[in-house]
Amino acid sequence: MQRRLGLLGRVNLLAGGELESLQERHDFLARELDDVKKARRDLLEVIRRIEDEIVETFAAAYRDVAAEFERPVMLFSGGKDSIVMLRLAEKAFHPARIPFPVMHVDTGHNFPETITYRDQWAAKLGVELVVRSVEDSIRQGRAKEERGPGASRNAQQSVTLLDAIREFGFDAA
Repeated sequence: MQRRLGLLGRVNLLAGGELESLQERHDFLARELDDVKKARRDLLEVIRRIEDEIVETFAAAYRDVAAEFERPVMLFSGGKDSIVMLRLAEKAFHPARIPFPVMHVDTGHNFPETITYRDQWAAKLGVELVVRSVEDSIRQGRAKEERGPGASRNAQQSVTLLDAIREFGFDAA
């Protein structure tokens, strides 16, 4: 028996206390995890309520615009703001289509993924997509390209935008 006990090796006399400490730590972490899960559920509910309010506000604003204007258009830049607005428009008019065209004034400096996203969303939503190019405005002599460090096409976008508004008869953007 002595030999068999020796084969077991050293016995941790503090194991009982360590187990109790580990159990307390486990229980604490389990309570923390429950708190995080509850906070997540609460946060998602707040986000849902805010989104519902924004969607209703957007739909009401569009109804006001539609009452005042004959041919509104929604501008799309490809940035976060435009993506959010497009999503809100989709939700505001669901299950119907978005009842106004979406216009993108393409600077020619967009990431290819932006153009792919724009085209996929327009197709998915069945929205009329109007695309006009700053590059075309420059080629037609309607806009002049800036050169050098810090050159931008922001000013040229205005020319392209105003031309498109006239071309399509948009009266609100």
